[in-house]
Amino acid sequence: MKTETTIQGLSASLTPARSARKIIGFVPTMGNLHEGHLNLVREARKLCDVVVVSIFVNPIQFGPNEDFENYPRTLEHDSHLLADVGCDIVFAPSVEQMYGNKPRFTNISVSDITNDLCGLQRPGHFDGVAVVVTKLFNIVQPNFAFFGQKDYQQLAVIRQFVRDLNIPLEVIGVPITRAEDGLALSSRNGYLTEEQRKIAPSIFQSLKAAEQELHNGVSLVEVLENIQHTLTQAGFIVDYVEARTPELQKIEAFNQNVILFVAAKLGTTRLIDNVQVKYTA
Repeated sequence: MKTETTIQGLSASLTPARSARKIIGFVPTMGNLHEGHLNLVREARKLCDVVVVSIFVNPIQFGPNEDFENYPRTLEHDSHLLADVGCDIVFAPSVEQMYGNKPRFTNISVSDITNDLCGLQRPGHFDGVAVVVTKLFNIVQPNFAFFGQKDYQQLAVIRQFVRDLNIPLEVIGVPITRAEDGLALSSRNGYLTEEQRKIAPSIFQSLKAAEQELHNGVSLVEVLENIQHTLTQAGFIVDYVEARTPELQKIEAFNQNVILFVAAKLGTTRLIDNVQVKYTA
């Protein structure tokens, strides 16, 4: 496995694969890897001849009160994990390599998707994601890019700008990887105290209970209220509990496939999760 820290070095490493028309798969990450990230790499390995993983803590997607400075940088440990699951090239650029020394002047905004859900709580976050992912797509030029469905809104944003900007690759969403107790794996889980970690699976449990309620004929409005009540009683500060179509349109009744979304805080740690509920007439 190679590690490249410059755009020029990565391009040189990928030239033989491109010349041989090999299929390139790409997994963008911010490092501090867990099993969810590794499952993305495993999926890439199944479909692609060459697998590239980027490790870059992107400063422009963090808000002023978020944890950019404290976000764990664990490149050596991450590299060992990636080697074990078949990554071919790690791309670990510096901020200067990605953005230079001048202020960023190009913005990419998918406003119809980002003015809602996590976009309301984290203004500017998805614009920062869109810029860095577009840059990485242009640098790596993959055939396939792999993203987890836990960050469903992010996945929708990326799919939208890939379509709108005619970027020649396929975006693949990979199902959420969970701990045995149902908690969606996230780098932020490491911020939870021991007691908070015991409470955290309540998010998934409430979503699964809601799924069953919908199939039992409980109204969508009541189901969302039940999730909110359950999580508040468990000690969460709830940012939102929402239902959307797979295209992230608002929905008032369970008359088509629906995704239930939760964002909630335990202490200072913000957790998100979602469950997709299939409609059967």
